Amino acid sequence: MTSDVIAKMINEDKIQVLINLNGYTKGARNEIFAMQPAPIQVSYMGFPGTTGASYIDYLVTDEFVSPTRYAHIYSEKLVHLPHCYFVNDYKQKNCDVLGPVCPHERSDYGLPKDKFIFACFNQLYKMDPEIFDTWCNIVKRVPNSVLWLLRFPATGEMRVKAHAAARGVSPDQIIFTDVAMKHEHIRRSELADLFLDTPLCNAHTTGTDILWAGLPMITLPLEKMATRVAGSLCLATGLGDEMIVSSTKEYEDRAVELATNPAKLQALTNKLKEVRLTCPLFDTARWVRNLDRAYFKMWNIYCSGRHPEPFKVKEDDSEFPYDR
Repeated sequence: MTSDVIAKMINEDKIQVLINLNGYTKGARNEIFAMQPAPIQVSYMGFPGTTGASYIDYLVTDEFVSPTRYAHIYSEKLVHLPHCYFVNDYKQKNCDVLGPVCPHERSDYGLPKDKFIFACFNQLYKMDPEIFDTWCNIVKRVPNSVLWLLRFPATGEMRVKAHAAARGVSPDQIIFTDVAMKHEHIRRSELADLFLDTPLCNAHTTGTDILWAGLPMITLPLEKMATRVAGSLCLATGLGDEMIVSSTKEYEDRAVELATNPAKLQALTNKLKEVRLTCPLFDTARWVRNLDRAYFKMWNIYCSGRHPEPFKVKEDDSEFPYDR
């Protein structure tokens, strides 16, 4: 169906709030939004950044991912959801992860049983030389440790190992495995000891995967939206202070500290596993209510004749109703 036909249908159906879930990613149909078929047009989830488009009124985000102090870099008005803007549904789809016994073993993936395993399951393009050098420093500072990465894509494996070798890290300390199906990927994540995030483009879906698996992470938020998502995920578990750092040096030192202090890391891991059923990050019903509150607020602003304006959603039924 052509874009102009779709835009005409949206307009004739009197859609009030139109959501752009793609932004500038594969499959995007931004030309539909450019025709402005709906009175309110919103960017959410698929593209972690500003569209720079005058025809997108709002960006659904949260206070950590898109702080008000950075509002000037967004063309959209910022709508801050409580807790974390990122949605997931693990309670319905992946409850078996909560079981005490992992059905996978390290040997299933060529992982050593007796070594500390740092891991990053992000696509390899998210790495940059600075963070990889930091990972090499971490592995060299932690005796008997390895770094577990994915062949994502497979063509990067030899180049990454060569880069590590040039920095004094033995090739056998960098272990690659194939990308797994979602269910297996989440469950096997707990075979690692600590997840190392990529600052320039964080773990987003991967971040929720590993936190649901009970695997702690270290993340370094910067300024842009894509660099702050993992920090928001961590904060929404209630354990952000233990997983978020503020500099590359602190990133390296925190990773080494947790790896060389088993009791401290185990305490963090235990707390993360304990909060999975109660923390805001995995409370999908609560997230849905808050998103509804945001949509009703957008519509009320429009109906009052005002231009789009930034606002923070509050979990207050009198000020932000979600069921009417």
